[in-house]
Parts: sequence; C-alpha cells; structure tokens
Amino acid sequence: MKTLIIAGGEIHINILKEHCINQSEQNMIAVDKGLEALYKLDIIPNHVVGDFDSISPEILEFYKKQPQIIFHKFNAEKDNTDTDIALQLAIQLKSSKITILGALGKRMDHATANIHILKDALEANIPCQILDEYNRIYLIDSGKTLEKDKVYGKYVSLIPLTSTVEGLTLTGFKYPLNDYTLPIGTSLGISNEIIEDIAHIEMEKGILIVIESKD
Repeated sequence: MKTLIIAGGEIHINILKEHCINQSEQNMIAVDKGLEALYKLDIIPNHVVGDFDSISPEILEFYKKQPQIIFHKFNAEKDNTDTDIALQLAIQLKSSKITILGALGKRMDHATANIHILKDALEANIPCQILDEYNRIYLIDSGKTLEKDKVYGKYVSLIPLTSTVEGLTLTGFKYPLNDYTLPIGTSLGISNEIIEDIAHIEMEKGILIVIESKD
C-alpha cells in the first residue's frame, strides 16, 4: 500500500487535496504541524508522529479524540527529526511508494535533511518522492527513463548525493553527457531540459538527487 506523509513545512492545499482523494487506498502519516493542514480539509490520518511542540493545542486535542488514529509521541530532544521518524514508520509499514508533502519551506536545514533521508527509502527499494507546488524530488542509484509529457516541470536537475556519480550518460536531454564522472560540489547538472519524447539517465555508481521543477 502507498503511504502519504504530511510534514510540517509549506503545503499547497490543492496538492494536498489531490493526494488525499483516494484516502482509503493509502496509509496517511501526519507529522506534528502537518495535522493543521489536514484539519482544514477535515481529513483523519492513520498515524500521527511527532513531539507536538509546534501544533495548535486545540487541533491536537481534536485528533486525540479520534479512536482510529495511532499516535507516536517522541521527546522533543531526540536524534531524528519528526519527518525522519515518519519515513522510518512508512518503511516499516512496507509501503509500495512514499510521497512526502510539507518537507520543504523556510527552514533550509530541515529541507536539506529531508532530501538526504530519502536515502533510507532508496536502500529499502521503496520509491520515495518529495512534492511541493514547484518540485518533485527523489533519489536514484541506477538508470531511469523520463517521459517529457510526464515530468513535473520544464527543468530536470541532477545533483550528486555521493562524492561522485560515475559513468553518467544522458540522452534525450538538451545537455547530454557520455560516461561522465559528476563530482559533488558542482552545478553542472542544474536546469537541464528534456528535448526528446523520452530521455534516459544511465549511471554506473553513486546516488543522484533528481529534481523535476517548474517556475
């Protein structure tokens, strides 16, 4: 079963509505302040995770009265962020796919960490993506095919998560590469574009952050 995680960052309400349409067909994990976004749409999640230091007490009390919700409360002084704990729960639930909303926003420390923790889902062989109004973010450690009419926006950026990504070959892109070693700390992979109906990313070693984005 798919899992939707609603974190406490910025959430575009229309995106949330879109991903809650088939609520009965997915697990839903709310992360602390993410409950406030669900409250606006009168949506009841399956799980709630957090230290509950940033959510409105009234909203928290409302959800505590819902017997079908499983609460996972943690001390505010802990090693992992609430979103990380929610992701680990989604992995434990053996999710077929994980989508995270509200993982980006004003706090760049949290946003950066949320991209990095996707590695746990990658290692568990579970497709996992972060979505907001302008971006779809995920990790890959092997080849991937992209269809021009299905990517999230005009731009596809490739950023190494590991120290290098070796044997990187891009076809169907405006800026192709052939058996290239892409090191961390370079902007070479930013703002590429798909110019064919189908584009291919091939790689031999490493992990890439893939960001499909639009203005």
